[in-house]
Amino acid sequence: MSGHHLLAGFAEPEKLIAAIEKAREAGFYDLEAYSPFAIEGVAEAIGHRPTRIRLVMAVAGAIGAACGFGLQAWSAIIAYPINSGGRPLFSWPAFMLVTFELTILFAVVAGFVAFILRSGLTQLHQPLFAAPNFHRASHDLFFLRVTVDGDANAARDLLQGLSPIVIDEVPA
Repeated sequence: MSGHHLLAGFAEPEKLIAAIEKAREAGFYDLEAYSPFAIEGVAEAIGHRPTRIRLVMAVAGAIGAACGFGLQAWSAIIAYPINSGGRPLFSWPAFMLVTFELTILFAVVAGFVAFILRSGLTQLHQPLFAAPNFHRASHDLFFLRVTVDGDANAARDLLQGLSPIVIDEVPA
């Protein structure tokens, strides 16, 4: 992200969705919506794609399973083979508990880290919180953030044409 943001506040969710559609038609694609509650259709209007956190968790779970099973097989067969009671060295059913536990551990830790990184929670300062009216996003206003790289006049004219309650300019 470069440049700065324009933050337009609307009184109704329908106006927010209309503003998103107009902004996308005008060629603005770095958009984000903030609202006091979930609004059906906003994610599709903005163009959000599903995250890959599920894929990250599946791959990490497979790695955890391979590590757990491999470590137990290596230690039972190669590193420290003990034949107790005539049982086979490679007794794989006994390995399943640790394999399952490491699958879950790796998947959950990877999912948590991916969620934190994807959500932007590593950012220590969010400039939008300095906007004078942004605190109303959790009460009664529906905000659209438009990232502007160059001259903000076209974006400001577009947003003013949609009759928002407030328009704030925020540095990126």
